[in-house]
Amino acid sequence: MQVRDEDGTMKWKKVEVRPEEHIKVPIFPKTESLELYDKYFDEYVSRILMEKTPQDKPLWEIHVIKYPTSNAAGTLIFKLHHALGDGYSLMGALLSCLQRADDPSLPLTFPSRKSSQSPKSSKKGFFNWFPSTIFSLFNSFSDFGWSIVKSSMIQDDKSPIRNGEEGLEFQPCVLSNISFSLDEIKTIKSKLGVTINDVITGVFFYGVRLYMEEIDNKARTANSTGLVLLSTRNIGSYQSVQDMMKVDSKSPWGNHIAFLHVSIPKLTQARLSNPLEFVWKAQKIIKRKRNSFTVFLIEWLLDLELKLRGHEAVAKHIYGTLRNSSVVISNLIGPVEPMALANHPVKGLYFTMSGGPESINIAVMSYRRILRITLKTQKGFVDEQKFKLCVVKAFEVISRAAMEMPNKSKG
Repeated sequence: MQVRDEDGTMKWKKVEVRPEEHIKVPIFPKTESLELYDKYFDEYVSRILMEKTPQDKPLWEIHVIKYPTSNAAGTLIFKLHHALGDGYSLMGALLSCLQRADDPSLPLTFPSRKSSQSPKSSKKGFFNWFPSTIFSLFNSFSDFGWSIVKSSMIQDDKSPIRNGEEGLEFQPCVLSNISFSLDEIKTIKSKLGVTINDVITGVFFYGVRLYMEEIDNKARTANSTGLVLLSTRNIGSYQSVQDMMKVDSKSPWGNHIAFLHVSIPKLTQARLSNPLEFVWKAQKIIKRKRNSFTVFLIEWLLDLELKLRGHEAVAKHIYGTLRNSSVVISNLIGPVEPMALANHPVKGLYFTMSGGPESINIAVMSYRRILRITLKTQKGFVDEQKFKLCVVKAFEVISRAAMEMPNKSKG
């Protein structure tokens, strides 16, 4: 657990773990109705998402839900404080406890992270290399400067997706899930000549704007930003806890994250008539961000702030960044094969983040060739069912429009 020393500096202290303080087994009223168990489950999850993790003991909890819902025979919830590590570290630890359901002796495998676009020759002449490098440096510092200003000074407009009030992290929220076929997403990707990330981001852009327009027609032109949380690790797959703890580890345990501000395209008449424009816009934005050094500059800034001003200053910086944005988006890659925990099959794998001041949080997780999206929305402010339907509609409309295109990529 973290304690403060005589100088006021936070540091880690090894303590004895008492399992009974960390493993929670709730008791629900007995019923034969799955709908009621769904209700009890949702209320319980909403409550633990609002509760702050106690700081006087190790920063983790495991909640064992021994009741069936319409989605599963039982549920296991790991509530882990971000101070323990980033998504990569925590996911690596979780996967160390799981095995392949079909053959535990074989390792889990993960989807390829390679770009779907055709590879270009790495041999560029000076007159091609020099302008592109200068342009990349200009974009990097421009985006980096904008990120600093956006985190500290400029807030998004208040809108149907951004409440903007103080203390939202203590307000109740609602969780809902959407599942999309990775095979269908790959088909859209191939038809449009883009990447999977381009397709997913375009769907989110379109779905968010459809929801905003449905709630308030004037909101179609509101200035809204998606904050994308990223890992800065240059590694293709997860490592075990033992490997991450090694001194010479290629990807050591800890927090190695940064973020990018991405403006959500406004809902113009042109984009309404051709929703694929949201995918093209996403492709353009992601390509520019990918070719810049903004992510690493932001990580450098956070590391510098940590060394000079401490954990509290970094936490305040990140809080302000979240509060000034409208939507927070994060993603993790899960295994292709079905998994089991102590011989119990794992039907679904999801994650979300709690304790932030945003009204909408979108978390994306792939598992068994299904893209599983968790929507965490502010209760009473965001109509979670309407928002969910808008995201599903955006996917269906973009998929249908892509299928109607001839078999050649754009440009």
